[in-house]
Amino acid sequence: MNAAPDPARLSLNTATVREQWNLAQMIDACARHEIRGISPWRDKLAELGAAEAARRIRANGLTVSGLCRGGMFPAADAAGRRAAIDDNLRAIDDAATIGARCLVLVVGGIVPGTRDLEGARAMVRDGLAAILPHARASGVPLAIEPLHPMYCADRACVNTLDQALDLCDELDPVPSGDRPSGAIGVAVDAYHVWWDPRLPRAIARAGVARLLAYHICDWLVPTTDLLLDRGMMGDGVIDLRALRALVEAQGYRGAHEVEILSTRWWKRDPDEVLRLVRERHLRCS
Repeated sequence: MNAAPDPARLSLNTATVREQWNLAQMIDACARHEIRGISPWRDKLAELGAAEAARRIRANGLTVSGLCRGGMFPAADAAGRRAAIDDNLRAIDDAATIGARCLVLVVGGIVPGTRDLEGARAMVRDGLAAILPHARASGVPLAIEPLHPMYCADRACVNTLDQALDLCDELDPVPSGDRPSGAIGVAVDAYHVWWDPRLPRAIARAGVARLLAYHICDWLVPTTDLLLDRGMMGDGVIDLRALRALVEAQGYRGAHEVEILSTRWWKRDPDEVLRLVRERHLRCS
């Protein structure tokens, strides 16, 4: 079994305590619990303001492992698609302001009222192509996050790491013998990819240049809600140590970002949640 993870790599995705605290409280709590990274969601960032959040994050010596989330590109008409692109451009600006290591993209699903999966995927590709130049200029890498196939219709029509990497290769081709630019890559979220039999090969295909983010939680059995019943590390069936070994074998030395969307954990004292996050990160991931 590989060694315990470096506690300095632990990062809090703010979804984990989103119902208990605002972003200012989360930033203070990370410093208090000696969690050195944070990844805000955009609604919490908007409440505080990106400039003020950046000031508080710097004052507490935190690293911003990512900003959640951009994406949601498919829309029923050109105006809707343009609005999604404009929203993503604003997200890139906010990510740059707070010094985020990447903008995490949940790309969107099938346009409501249609059955056009391929059309949705084409809109995702076109949306990514439209925002990539601004991301490059802003120094904000785009991290495509494939979601579990159960979300294909409504949240993300990119469902495997290989699909996400195909988009990266199309939009950011790598000359023979060269390395990817780092402008676009993937976010590997244990909850969404643990089941994939091609996962080891896909992580090796990504390599360190495309591995922009690594998110952890656990898959509970039974799962009572497919969106809001993620498990604390060690409470479910994902072999998180083995998954970490795969990403670290490629040279990944970034954050281990804990993202637990869970109504049961949102009812708990948030300081208790963060204490357990620190403990389980070391013991179970």
